[in-house]
Amino acid sequence: MCSCTAMQINPSIRPVLALTLVFCCPPAGSFAPSLLDEILATGQLLAPDSTRRLYEQNGFVRQWNQQQITSLLSALRTAREHGLDPGEYHYSELQTARPHDDRIDVLASDAFLVYAGHLLGGKVRPTTIEPTWSAKGRERDLVAYLKDSLVKDNIATSLDALGTSQPRYRILMDALDRYRKISEAGGWGLVPPGEALKPGARSPRIPALRNRLSATGDIPTTTPGDAELYDEQLVAAVRRFQRRTNLEPDGIAGPATIKHLNLTPQDRVDQIRVNLERWRWLPANLGDRHIRVNIADYRLEAHENNDIARTHDVIVGRNYRKTPVFSGNMTYCILNPWWETPSRLARLDKLPVFQKSPGSVDKLGFQVLDQNGNILNTSEIDWRKYSPANFPFRLRQKPGPHNALGKIKFMLPNKHDVYLHDTPTRELFDKTRRNFSSGCIRVKDPVGLAEWTFQANRDWPRDRIEQVIESGKETRVTLKQPVQTHILYWTAVSDDDNNDIRFIEDIYERDPPVLRALDTKTTHP
Repeated sequence: MCSCTAMQINPSIRPVLALTLVFCCPPAGSFAPSLLDEILATGQLLAPDSTRRLYEQNGFVRQWNQQQITSLLSALRTAREHGLDPGEYHYSELQTARPHDDRIDVLASDAFLVYAGHLLGGKVRPTTIEPTWSAKGRERDLVAYLKDSLVKDNIATSLDALGTSQPRYRILMDALDRYRKISEAGGWGLVPPGEALKPGARSPRIPALRNRLSATGDIPTTTPGDAELYDEQLVAAVRRFQRRTNLEPDGIAGPATIKHLNLTPQDRVDQIRVNLERWRWLPANLGDRHIRVNIADYRLEAHENNDIARTHDVIVGRNYRKTPVFSGNMTYCILNPWWETPSRLARLDKLPVFQKSPGSVDKLGFQVLDQNGNILNTSEIDWRKYSPANFPFRLRQKPGPHNALGKIKFMLPNKHDVYLHDTPTRELFDKTRRNFSSGCIRVKDPVGLAEWTFQANRDWPRDRIEQVIESGKETRVTLKQPVQTHILYWTAVSDDDNNDIRFIEDIYERDPPVLRALDTKTTHP
């Protein structure tokens, strides 16, 4: 008998204490191991190994009382707030729970373990979607965590504690609720297709454009004097929407802008769910001083003590040379780097240039080496004799104004051979869409980033960095304090100056596979 029930209870307070005793007494009784085998055989359990371990460690004693199952159901209902489905976690079955039901006891344990795992590290295994993924996610012994939660009788709060604590995750959760409500209320009207709408134009499609922008707060709901005029207020609203979506902010409502305006609230709900999942894949601590690159947003953030110390525009890989998603440790930088041209780029990019203009080899500062490492006389090479299939040379480019890496290379050793670097083609930073590289990440104002990166190297102030760059001599700087660097991909992002989010273009079409995996019902492994 539970020790609580052995107490003598004052009749005047018995009704209150009686309710308390139901909550504090642990479930009694055990069941035969064969019952667990029967349930396992049905394929109902989604975390069979962990569930079996729980009951084996506790002599197949029932773990749950009725109040704890009620608390679990309450916690499972909040799964929608995280973009997950309560029905994935035996929700319907648990609603039928009755005292001392061995099968329900097992399903409750399984539900806790699976939902806890999804909150802790995501429903989808990241490497099945992003094969290059290397960030170490959050880990915990969830069987021990469940046992502790049952003893402390804090099921709901312990599950809530497993959710990602990053502020931007919570902002996405708020946005998910907001866009769900818009969708449930009927959404917003579509802008009819047609010719591009330009400032000053008049069109019967203008009211629909205005109504669509007012639905998301881009423009006041007041009706203008001329409802069909594309006036300055509407142009400003379109530009605001284009900037938020990483479209060219020209104020023209052309096909690309109309396409994004006509995405439904449910489309945005799905986009938020995908990005919540990506947050769950990340470690709890990204590093006290760390760098985040959002590929889709063409943006680098240097974080320090929970604040953004500085931001930089970046250029990322072309669609056929996508920048991979991974995490690495920046350990050293090279000022005035030589560029050892990757074989693929030498064959596919540089060979056609040299064939068209042989003089560009020397003009661009390239050295050509044979397979033994001997430097060749470029004037004696007939580039027309070679093709990508029989290109026998090794290329390297000396430091200088044409060097593909610019003035600085930031090294974070990784199997993808991807790093951050300067670029001589800085005019590309003026573009809104900046996927022009061969996979590496080009950084605007690399000297400013180097100054922040070298903070622990007190003998490397900005003036010394600039002096060495001016010398043109290749110089390696080993970082006394390596900088964790996360190359990530988010298409729904929050800005730190407000609690709103921006939806940006999925340039690599990486969202659909994540969404399909999220919408696929979890099954027995």
